[in-house]
Amino acid sequence: MSSGVSNGRITRQIYEMYQFNNYQYSVVIGLLLSDAWISYSKDGVNPRIGFKQSLEKFNYLFSVFTVLAPFCHSLPSLITNTRNNKINYALNFYTRSLPCIKDLHLLFYYQNTKVIPRDIYNLLDPVALAHWICGDGQRRELGGLVLCTDSYTLQQVIVLVNVLIIRYNFICTIRTNNPGQYRIFISNKSMNSLRAIVLPYMIESMLYKINLKPKGISNENKV
Repeated sequence: MSSGVSNGRITRQIYEMYQFNNYQYSVVIGLLLSDAWISYSKDGVNPRIGFKQSLEKFNYLFSVFTVLAPFCHSLPSLITNTRNNKINYALNFYTRSLPCIKDLHLLFYYQNTKVIPRDIYNLLDPVALAHWICGDGQRRELGGLVLCTDSYTLQQVIVLVNVLIIRYNFICTIRTNNPGQYRIFISNKSMNSLRAIVLPYMIESMLYKINLKPKGISNENKV
């Protein structure tokens, strides 16, 4: 499928034909584990996917947009907000509201709250893992990687840790960030294995997440 940007209104028949290919689907799984969301409009029949990143992560957001462009009707938008008297800039985009997104909503949402899909073992393939890390990963100066799973329950974080241990043989532990918030720590001993798995699916500007230094980009002040 080519880009859907500026194609205007489409027929119901074409709406029903939209489907993710395997790669696009895995990208979406990784995005939904981290920063993306699915929402219905008040009178909407079908849901849409939204994704936002800070302006400094423009390259990553646009690479994701390129993958999902067939499902979008407009280019990413610049948005601003003010916090502590400082203006912050970000970019976001939305897909069209499509029937093929309904199943993803059922997988990731229960009573309007994001949850971990029951089939996450099979869904968390290397592509999804790479995009989960791009969204939620924090490198550690002394080695290792933290996945910021703060929004999930302890039971859900335990499920994710089990998948990382059983499917990928990573050495993982769960750490408390704030009361009631839990994060996954992947040991430095597993980082070489992790890099080999996700490196083919990460763009250069995001390599700092796995403690690799992109050409011409310093790792300083990256989180």
